Amino acid sequence: MAARPLKIEFEGAHGAQLAARLDLPAGHIRAYALFAHCFTCSKDIAAARQIASALSAGGIAVLRFDFTGLGGSGGDFSSTDFSSNVEDLKRAADYLRQNFEAPQLLIGHSLGGAAVLSAAGDLSEVRAVATIGAPSDADHVIHNFHGALDEIRANGEGDVQLAGRTFKIRKEFIDDLETQTVRQKVADLKKALLVMHAPLDETVGIDNASNIFVAAKHPKSFVTLDKADHLLSREDDAAYAARVIAAWASGYLDREDAVSKGDEFEGVDVAETRLGKFQATVSTGHHRLIADEPESYGGFDSGPSPYDYLSAALGACTVMTLRMYADRKRIDIDRIGTRVLHGKVHAADCAECSDELRARPGKIDRFERIIQLEGNLDEPTRARMIEIADKCPVHKTLEAGAAIVTKAAD
Repeated sequence: MAARPLKIEFEGAHGAQLAARLDLPAGHIRAYALFAHCFTCSKDIAAARQIASALSAGGIAVLRFDFTGLGGSGGDFSSTDFSSNVEDLKRAADYLRQNFEAPQLLIGHSLGGAAVLSAAGDLSEVRAVATIGAPSDADHVIHNFHGALDEIRANGEGDVQLAGRTFKIRKEFIDDLETQTVRQKVADLKKALLVMHAPLDETVGIDNASNIFVAAKHPKSFVTLDKADHLLSREDDAAYAARVIAAWASGYLDREDAVSKGDEFEGVDVAETRLGKFQATVSTGHHRLIADEPESYGGFDSGPSPYDYLSAALGACTVMTLRMYADRKRIDIDRIGTRVLHGKVHAADCAECSDELRARPGKIDRFERIIQLEGNLDEPTRARMIEIADKCPVHKTLEAGAAIVTKAAD
């Protein structure tokens, strides 16, 4: 299950604001990935949506964005070239690094595949790269310009028809493509590589996949996309590619390596993402989580609320405490679960509360635990387990209160 994609913006290579979507897992985030779309496409094509959905379901957050002048991004497409696309990609990686966590996985479709191959070597955190229908040389895209090529070279620019739309292409764009050395970048990659290609691809021939695969060093993998077209326009083909990438990537994305020991810190660090009104990242050790508020409170509902986390702490502590007791007393219990409900009630109406709490004016916080004990337990043992739940350290902290000291950061 994945949370609703977040709409975000960041500055691209030419200073324009680039439109992006961040697909976040509903729970724990294992790693971050970056998706680059095909030439003149957008972040919202079927392949991008399917891949982002599959990866986020597996705990990997995916940032997909529109290159300068395309989709929802600002700027003039005719002023861009392949080098600026690569720079847009690096800016996207910078955005993740500064606001969340640097991407460990790059995925590129068609010319976006050539872009990720060109950028990966400059992104030290990237561990794996996957390409779909990628050309082995960036200038392969020039073949799509057909009769307009002479006009572009003669006049400095010309109109090109691509997928039923007209794009203005400048001579500088072609000159830049012809100077790129994608295969050399592949040879120097030093990252895990997955090459995916359709044998019947009429836009970028299968020989491009062979060239990339031969140039790459191990670890490398190749997966054929059977009867898929270049854009993976059939939903089944896009879904298959997504599942393969998600499964393959899981072998290379190691959370222990994502944060070095020197970067770990004591305590829990919480910081705004600056997306929406409330969303924040929660970091502790090498773990990364998202906190937010429900949509009804003005949030994105992209993560648990602060009180959800407090309830989770109580629930987790309760389960762990009961498991420790059961093991120590050699109680044969299959599974322990706890559901925690939180609400605010008038102190005077809290029948289960102590006289001291009921005497307080106004409302108080009320946590209710519903404990499930699965196993062949007699009633006395079951009752004793319920009593032991009150020994949970978090329970004691909430019940007794705690000192909170606030200081300004240096």
